[in-house]
Amino acid sequence: MKPVILLVDDNLIQTATRKAILEQAGSRVLVAADGPAALELLSRLPASEKVGLIVTDHLMPGMNGPELVGAIRREGFDTPILVLSGLPDAEAAYDKMGVIFRPKPFPPEELISLTQKLLGKPMRRTA
Repeated sequence: MKPVILLVDDNLIQTATRKAILEQAGSRVLVAADGPAALELLSRLPASEKVGLIVTDHLMPGMNGPELVGAIRREGFDTPILVLSGLPDAEAAYDKMGVIFRPKPFPPEELISLTQKLLGKPMRRTA
């Protein structure tokens, strides 16, 4: 069974690009355009569709990254979370939230390597 990654980002181009990269590397990718959509998706997934990793942007309309992470944790999900942001100083907003933070731009090879590591899977080359 392919590992499942939830990708949360309001930027359609970045979302499509990351989704394609992660799928080519062997993951199944679910997409949510914002925090509320991500929470709804997580709440209605059957147990057989357990998300192994959440990759989210920091700045999104309606609910930013720290608010989303807090809501995910309050709902009882202990899923690893990778936060990507174009604002390097944003890392401080995640203090003691138990996430991995990386500044953008984030090269595809590093995205694959880090997501595979967080999923506990061996890395698979895309080319």
